Amino acid sequence: MAAAGLFISFEGIDGSGKSTQARLLADALRGLGHQVLLTREPGGSPGAEEIRRLVLEGDPARWSPETEILLFTAARRDHLEKTIRPALLRGDIVITDRFADSTRMYQGIQRGDGADLRAMVDELHTRMIGVEPDLTVLIDIDAKTGHSRAVSRAGLEQRFEDMGSAMQARLREGFIALARVEPRFIVIDGAREAEAVAADVLTATLLRLA
Repeated sequence: MAAAGLFISFEGIDGSGKSTQARLLADALRGLGHQVLLTREPGGSPGAEEIRRLVLEGDPARWSPETEILLFTAARRDHLEKTIRPALLRGDIVITDRFADSTRMYQGIQRGDGADLRAMVDELHTRMIGVEPDLTVLIDIDAKTGHSRAVSRAGLEQRFEDMGSAMQARLREGFIALARVEPRFIVIDGAREAEAVAADVLTATLLRLA
């Protein structure tokens, strides 16, 4: 994909504050005169939003990890075709709340035979998506704190939160391990006031833009 824009993803465990930080970064960049598209996964296009309801609502055991990987990949492909690629070709900065790294963690490592499922995620990603963000911002926070925040939201989309804080701890470890080997990552301490976190995120983004 020949992209003229910049593609930024936000990652982190549930309750880390990444959605808030994605929104704050979008607002800050717009204030600096940039054209910004803020989107999310699963979702971000009409077809992907339909799949979002399937994977984020209902009983935690509703889907097997293999089925989840296929559903998330289908949603991501539609999101890429309908939303992300057109915006990048316009020269926009695209900010997405989650992308493929979430599937690598939630389904590829933490919900079954890690090696086999991670290989499945990566193979599907290579064949069907073929795009990685230019910059991935990992908002890092203690697993118990994040889980407590996430559960307190008490919305319909609680399926992964209902899997418990132990899973969130494994996810955090997985995200940090991935960030160590992927140069596109920056890790930001999310256990602070939102404004302080946002300032660090903006500084890192402007350095990448430069």
